[in-house]
Amino acid sequence: MILSNISILNYKNIETATLELSPKINCMIGHNGVGKTNFLDAVYYLSFCKSAWHVPDSQLIRHGQDFFVLEGRYVDELGEHEDIYCGMKRGSKKHFKRNKKEYQRLTQHIGLIPVVFVSPADQSLIDGGSDERRRLMDVVISQYSPTYMSHLLNYNKALQQRNTLLKQEEGIDMSLMEILEMQMAASGEEIFRMRRAFVEEMLPLFQDIYQHISGNREQVALNYVSHCQRGPLLDVIQRDRNKDMAVGYSLHGVHRDDLEMLIDGYPMRREGSQGQSKTYVMALKLAQFSFLKHTARNTTPLLLLDDIFDKLDVSRVENIVKLVSGAEYGQIFITDTNRDHLDKLLKDSGFDFKIFNVDGGEIKVKEDEENV
Repeated sequence: MILSNISILNYKNIETATLELSPKINCMIGHNGVGKTNFLDAVYYLSFCKSAWHVPDSQLIRHGQDFFVLEGRYVDELGEHEDIYCGMKRGSKKHFKRNKKEYQRLTQHIGLIPVVFVSPADQSLIDGGSDERRRLMDVVISQYSPTYMSHLLNYNKALQQRNTLLKQEEGIDMSLMEILEMQMAASGEEIFRMRRAFVEEMLPLFQDIYQHISGNREQVALNYVSHCQRGPLLDVIQRDRNKDMAVGYSLHGVHRDDLEMLIDGYPMRREGSQGQSKTYVMALKLAQFSFLKHTARNTTPLLLLDDIFDKLDVSRVENIVKLVSGAEYGQIFITDTNRDHLDKLLKDSGFDFKIFNVDGGEIKVKEDEENV
């Protein structure tokens, strides 16, 4: 999938921008805090119907304005156009349209335009809680499996209702409790099955990409951990129901799943340097890209790379540049504060590219450096 044109109005600090984009490499150059990442987030929003930063939609509207609008024109592998529109007024629900027809449910849109976003915030995959690593799995699997999305919504709804019951001090409806537990178990087992299959299939891709970037310096691994590995999930949930009642929430289920991230057999968060951690996350995201390319509607995902060169040594930067410049990758959006890394990428790639200057939320193409 290629994003050929984008129009942005009142999104974060971007007042207005209408851009024609390169089908291959688009570079956003500017100082920190000027709007480069906000542009990438707008592209992400058109794929996921929400910001990459998990903030309320009302906080995305530019200060002093009452609405925002995003519009993108895409071209798929067959040359067919897809026009995507999103508009939201403060205090009202957002409207998402595909080819001028509004979606009844936003979940119908997820997966149409697969995207992989790599940013400094991804360090939380290593340093943060298990919810960050579950979200990583959910974001990828949801882009190629509407069934997974349905199971996830059903599970979370039952989990929320069960937690409400557990907080009651007396008069708990145990028949309702059992119904909710069965719903959690039924959807949870499917979520576990699909997460396990995803990790098993993605692991060799991840390891190959890490070795390519690191120059075969370290060995990495992923270990999926779930309560479902202890036996039938319904039994696991019901076994400690009294403990759940004591604490007021559900202690067991796929909402507690985790991904152990290992380097040379040890936890990444404890043993990895800054460069190794960034390499780990980069390899993980590029493995998602390779995985999605062969699963998500048989279309090449968009690749968003936000400030990826910081804290990496020269050899790892060069290996990343060579990798993402390859024919396997489609349209790429890159942000950086200077031209050094990007000049090398553009010089060596031989691909079509455009360079945009970003300053104070204003985005302008550098016409004299456009490679057509």
